[in-house]
Amino acid sequence: MRTVVALALLCTVSAPCLAQELSPNFLKNEPYFLSPWSVVYVDNGSCGVGKVMKVTGALGALRRKKACVPMGREQASRAVAIP
Repeated sequence: MRTVVALALLCTVSAPCLAQELSPNFLKNEPYFLSPWSVVYVDNGSCGVGKVMKVTGALGALRRKKACVPMGREQASRAVAIP
């Protein structure tokens, strides 16, 4: 019985974390400080329609890695629909 209750509690606690991971928030500007190997998605219009810039932090004097990646289907439709 304890195992079932513990598993149910774990599922309810981890569900919002999974939902947040599946639908990331897009920033309007690239952050000035970014921890090494952390990833942020920036929607500043520099990539085409339906794409966002994925920025990965780097160590020391190394440059950040930037790439245009397609955003999810629901975010792409929302970005086009909102003027």
